[in-house]
Amino acid sequence: MRIATYQWKGQRHVGLVSADGQSVTAFRVDAATAHTGALRLIERGDVAQLPTQGEAVPLSEVRLEAPLPLPRRNIFCVGRNYHAHARELSTSVFKDNNANVASWPIVFTKVPECVVGPSDDVILPGAISEQIDYESELAVVIGTGGRNISRADALNHVFGYTIVNDVTARDVQMRHAQWDLGKSFDTFCPMGPWIVSADELDGTRTRVRGWVNGELRQDGLTTDLIFDIPSLIETCSRGITLYPGDVIATGTPAGVGMGLSPPQYLKSGDVVRIEIDGIGSIENRFV
Repeated sequence: MRIATYQWKGQRHVGLVSADGQSVTAFRVDAATAHTGALRLIERGDVAQLPTQGEAVPLSEVRLEAPLPLPRRNIFCVGRNYHAHARELSTSVFKDNNANVASWPIVFTKVPECVVGPSDDVILPGAISEQIDYESELAVVIGTGGRNISRADALNHVFGYTIVNDVTARDVQMRHAQWDLGKSFDTFCPMGPWIVSADELDGTRTRVRGWVNGELRQDGLTTDLIFDIPSLIETCSRGITLYPGDVIATGTPAGVGMGLSPPQYLKSGDVVRIEIDGIGSIENRFV
């Protein structure tokens, strides 16, 4: 099951994407529910039983939005969670804390208001930062909440998966002891194109790729995560209640702009495409 949030005829809808990925049919929900995207549907826990209404609409006739246009709270994000990515940053400004990269996950957050759709523009902040980087990531969407969730039970709490670009202002990230400011600029979290339910995708075994202007920069397997998805859910729920609709971005593979020699940061007109096997792709222009 693929759940999309989209604009059609001037209104926001939430719908079921066809198996061939060519059309979408709206769920029969009220406008207030649709306004939250997939969030209220996930909270209700009965998405599979929801009736649809009307005819299927070709995706070419709608504008896809982020499946969770405004997440209920900050997005949990994980830093340096692929072995190769940790190595590529081992000689960077982060070298002082790379020694313990496998001890505990590095967790930070992005504010919910930075989320934009799968084809929306990302706004470069001008003089505030000239070191804007991309990070292709698989994101986990929680379906069943809980606190102190065990690693063994963690996947039972997953509703599904989506794609995010954890866009980062590297100089701002380095300037502050915490990463949140450099990660949370307006438009710095493209998300989509939809949520794929966990019964159709094994997020622990999929492939994450990212291109900049058609050049393949990132190519990683989620089997190479330092901390796998169950471990991340266990960690994020330690003493903290996770709720349906919460999002955990699982980290980015090697190949970020900061890790290249010399570093290559994004400039106006650049296009970043991210594709994850079993989900689809998002593509955003930086302006």
